[in-house]
Amino acid sequence: MTAPTPPALDCPTNTTTGPHAAPPPVDTTAVGEPKGAARKGVRTACGPDPHGDDGRRPIAWLHIVAPRAVLTATLRCACGHDRSAIGKPHVLALIDDHTAHRDACPLRNPQEGRPAA
Repeated sequence: MTAPTPPALDCPTNTTTGPHAAPPPVDTTAVGEPKGAARKGVRTACGPDPHGDDGRRPIAWLHIVAPRAVLTATLRCACGHDRSAIGKPHVLALIDDHTAHRDACPLRNPQEGRPAA
């Protein structure tokens, strides 16, 4: 019994071995190409950040959802203070809790003698 012959390939492949030269570069010079500074790659828009960074970051979020049926709210703080409420009276109490937490949060008001968390 003889081994079956593999099927012929539709597209023959180039099976050269060893190193070969890279193709020559293509000239991409276009008509009307910019001259002067733009062609030399001079930086024009690299300056200081126009918006700046004053170092402030949000640390507490109060998310209130008020569809027609049920009022809900979620309070999350980077210090770990997480609360949620369902219903208008509970959401109003959570808003008061958020206001009180802003004054007591250890991230906003580090205590003396202890580094902030």
